[in-house]
Amino acid sequence: MQFPIASSLDQPATRLGQAATNRRRLQSLDALRGFVMVIMLIDHIRENWYLHLGVPDPVDPATVDPVLFFMRIVTNLCAPIFVGLTGLGAYLYGLNHTRAETAGYLLKRGLLLMAIDVTLLTLAWTVKLPPTVWLQVIWAIGVCMIALAGLIYLPRKLLLALGLLIVCGHNLLDGVRLLPGDPGYVAWALLHQRDLIALPFGAVARTSYPVLPWIGVITIGYLLGSWFEPGKDGKQRVRRLLLLGAGMLAAFVVLRALNVYGDKPWVAHDALLHTAMAFIALTKYPPSLLFLLQTLGVGLILLALFERWEGRRWLAALAVFGGAPMFFYILHIYVLRALYHVAYLIWGATHGVSFGLDDFNWVWLWYVILLPVLYVPTAWYARLKARRRDIGWLKYF
Repeated sequence: MQFPIASSLDQPATRLGQAATNRRRLQSLDALRGFVMVIMLIDHIRENWYLHLGVPDPVDPATVDPVLFFMRIVTNLCAPIFVGLTGLGAYLYGLNHTRAETAGYLLKRGLLLMAIDVTLLTLAWTVKLPPTVWLQVIWAIGVCMIALAGLIYLPRKLLLALGLLIVCGHNLLDGVRLLPGDPGYVAWALLHQRDLIALPFGAVARTSYPVLPWIGVITIGYLLGSWFEPGKDGKQRVRRLLLLGAGMLAAFVVLRALNVYGDKPWVAHDALLHTAMAFIALTKYPPSLLFLLQTLGVGLILLALFERWEGRRWLAALAVFGGAPMFFYILHIYVLRALYHVAYLIWGATHGVSFGLDDFNWVWLWYVILLPVLYVPTAWYARLKARRRDIGWLKYF
């Protein structure tokens, strides 16, 4: 996501310095988005080539191979960091726009993301009729942006209280389970209960990402945007990010050790490795309090480090992926699905009804191949967005 930066031509030195500061911040934020894109690619390669290894719980220490388990733990960073950065980006967008303009942008982009998820992305994942409409992370981000469009009108303290209440308190609702036909079932399945919703003509919608906790995340991300305002002390911001991130990780360790709230209980195993796996195996759908403490804590520390490392060449490369995240997301999904279907046409179903690979090293090989291949068109699109600010619709992708 790009944020407007005023032209530096014929401006006083103070405004030149402010513009330069904005550019540096933009690189660190885009680099963190890019990091999310890069590790997400690994998980989606695994998902495409290993459909036959689907398990009810991908982080169950008793049934999941440790390599797959820890890969999943790393890629769990993606959604929380991206949703939080979406809120932070909305705050920065509002620095150069009125509140009404910011709300309008959030509303329009949110509706667009929801439409993309139920059309382009559902088409990529579903090849049968009637289809299963997967309401996944892009849908959830769209809903969160629409919610934030209204929430930004609240006083800051009330907004903070609401965000913390949702993130910290939503696990109190875990025991509320509704069945199809119950009053409020559809709304509850969208908000907090991962389930199926019947649609016309035999289609169903799968609420993969119940949105209530994510609304809390985007709200807190929005409030953190004030730390990135022009003129704020960069060193102080880095210290704050490190302290907050470390504090969240410490809170995670304490709450998880107490084993009384914030996620499903964990139990010790005979092997130390599996005990450690059980300790960090958390609920993502919907994201528990402990899941968010763990992932967002790491995300804040990464953002602080990226602020310190600005100007390094590899960080600029990550920022390219983060400069056009929606373009990269749609592109990589379609490339992976096309590769899968080509393999299926050539070799057929090798594992039940799906094509699959036996050697997990193929994931790393495809990752090494696809990362630079996908970088080229993503860099082209990111440059196009930066160059053609006169094309208004580009900012929505």
